[in-house]
Amino acid sequence: MALRTTPTTDDGSTPTHPVDEVLSPPKLFGTGLQHVAAMYAGVVAPPLIVGAGVGLSPGELALLISASLFTAGLATLLQTLGVWRIGARLPFVNGVSFAGVAPMLAIAEEHGPKDALPVVFGAVIVAGVLCLLAAPYFCRLVRFFPPVVQGTVITLIGVSLLPVAVNWARGGSPGAPGYGSARAVGLAAFTLGAVVLGNRLLRGFWQQMSLLIGLAVGTAAAFPLGLADFSTVGDAQVFALPSPFHFGGPQFDAAAIASMCIVMVVSMTESTADMLALGRIVDREADETTLAAGLRADGLATAVSPVFNGFACSAFAQNIGLVALTGVRSRFVVAAGGGILVLLGLFPVLGSLVSLVPQPVLGGAGIVLFGTVAASGIRTLAEAGMESTSHTVLVSVSLGVGIVPIAVPSFYDGFPEAVRTLMHSGISAGCLAAVLLNLLFHHVGSAGRSLQGVPPWQSSPQPPTGGS
Repeated sequence: MALRTTPTTDDGSTPTHPVDEVLSPPKLFGTGLQHVAAMYAGVVAPPLIVGAGVGLSPGELALLISASLFTAGLATLLQTLGVWRIGARLPFVNGVSFAGVAPMLAIAEEHGPKDALPVVFGAVIVAGVLCLLAAPYFCRLVRFFPPVVQGTVITLIGVSLLPVAVNWARGGSPGAPGYGSARAVGLAAFTLGAVVLGNRLLRGFWQQMSLLIGLAVGTAAAFPLGLADFSTVGDAQVFALPSPFHFGGPQFDAAAIASMCIVMVVSMTESTADMLALGRIVDREADETTLAAGLRADGLATAVSPVFNGFACSAFAQNIGLVALTGVRSRFVVAAGGGILVLLGLFPVLGSLVSLVPQPVLGGAGIVLFGTVAASGIRTLAEAGMESTSHTVLVSVSLGVGIVPIAVPSFYDGFPEAVRTLMHSGISAGCLAAVLLNLLFHHVGSAGRSLQGVPPWQSSPQPPTGGS
């Protein structure tokens, strides 16, 4: 058997792995900016949704957006550069998790606008600490979250957020002027068309910017319709350091904490899957040590984020696709993108521009954005294979349970508060059902024994490959 040797250069030194390659400053900035363009809309969407849900003013909403950009930048720097045993040290982008949006809105409905954000921040801090402490153990438990569970949960994230986009398309709230009018819906449809055409006609960097271009085009079209107002931009500060706990000190509610901890488990599952995929793309396998380090970074960033008025942080899968597309594997490129995010977060005037995008415009773009999340889940389900009857039952029941609170929001009104907070979110309800059904079908009795020796990320029975 031949021995594996470490490759060396002509002078006998070990060559630098592409992941650890440091590019020239212009290339670092340009390719880093490209990563920011790919993730920017995804970072600002959650604070827009949650901020609108708790009734923040435009100025407060701008601050929340700036905080999300700032904390996403810090989390990305932590993942790419690493500190001690924290950080995957891969070109791994972190940002505000979509998985937490629906539960945070449910928490806001339970506690009202005044206490909503402090309760959310308290729950996020505890969930982050849970992730930080559980990281080395979760790597061994990931077998209970196979692709069929991940795909179901990701699909529910998109499906549960689509009603928010539809409501935005009508004007935001029933009390808003012109809510549900043809003018508002027409503007949303125009924005949707602009995003679709941009994705079809543009190429490269500009194609990645198609969502933001659609928002800009839609906002410009809103001027003659009287649906755009930029008068408050002048009130925003050009530069401001983050104000710790600007919306009040964290409050710790048991039901809210339980809900966000479930979200954190989902985020950990997604991050693990993304690190495994990214490791294959950059030709540096994400082993158990790397996975644990990456999850620690997720947990630490999530626990610290609420101090600066941010939310839970997790992987951004679209940036993994960008790494594969461009072939640029350097983690320092993504670190440059993290630095750009930090700078954007320190200039609230930029956040104020985003916060003033009219609701119908945001609704049109949101249909694409949230639909893309659901499509990602469907793609994951397709890769998991649906030939198995157990997979079909798991997905169908979990989606059904998850869609109940979306279709009938008052379904759990007669239940205790803890149950309401947990089950009022389609993502939490569906995730719980998917995990329990996966345990029943794939880990109990003979099914569990048949999985011995199978790698954790392939613990779900694989579809037949043909033959008799």
